[in-house]
Amino acid sequence: KVLAENDQLRKEADDLGPRAELDYWKKKLSKFNYLMEQLKSPDVKTVLGVLTAAKSKLLKKWRALDIRITDAANEAKDNVKYLYSLEKYYDPLYNSDPVSMLGAIPGLINTIKMIQSISQYYNTSEKISSLFVKVGAQ
Repeated sequence: KVLAENDQLRKEADDLGPRAELDYWKKKLSKFNYLMEQLKSPDVKTVLGVLTAAKSKLLKKWRALDIRITDAANEAKDNVKYLYSLEKYYDPLYNSDPVSMLGAIPGLINTIKMIQSISQYYNTSEKISSLFVKVGAQ
């Protein structure tokens, strides 16, 4: 269910700012970290041991799901890390008048550029465009 939700397109209001993006990925990170903890539990390890001993065909499906969950958790972790690096630059967008926030814009743009060039997951044109829309909306 969590993976199915993860694969769905996001529907958001047009007036959300960059904090909403960070909040979205923090919630995802929390969900997937909890799921990862559950997958490492003794009960799950016992079931996997039984399936392995029985040479079950379910192991192939299990491994595929495990890989997808791990990848989604890694994506959320990576995105949260990079979006936190933007926080000091977008805070003036929330707390300043238009003239005062001008000083933060170059750092904000440069940090988004860095995210686009370095991030393994957040470097798609869709995600970067969405982030710019949020910055512009704020």
